[in-house]
Amino acid sequence: QVQLVESGGGSVQPGGSLRLSCARSGFTDSSACMAWFHQAPGKEREKVAEIFVRSGTTTYASSVQGRFIISQDKGKNTLYLQMNNLQPEDTGVYYCAASARMSCVVYNAFGQGTQVTVSS
Repeated sequence: QVQLVESGGGSVQPGGSLRLSCARSGFTDSSACMAWFHQAPGKEREKVAEIFVRSGTTTYASSVQGRFIISQDKGKNTLYLQMNNLQPEDTGVYYCAASARMSCVVYNAFGQGTQVTVSS
């Protein structure tokens, strides 16, 4: 069983930055990928950044490309999301997620989420 705990959310003005962290415990070597999902108010949760655990290859949604950076520290079992030039549409809850062992298609473990609010 994988446990994921996010931290680092908060309120920021447009153009500001935040760094989210996700501490992972349990079966720490059991996911092909880790990702960050964003759920805006009244909308469905969507994946915004993903990292292949073994290779470190990253992918991003077009809405955050060039502004967000996903990274991992395997020694600390921690996932990060550096969010720069934040905009009001980035407001919402951010969830850390772990995929199945052999596939990055299915994400079967999520954290409780951390709130990010971007407002002037």
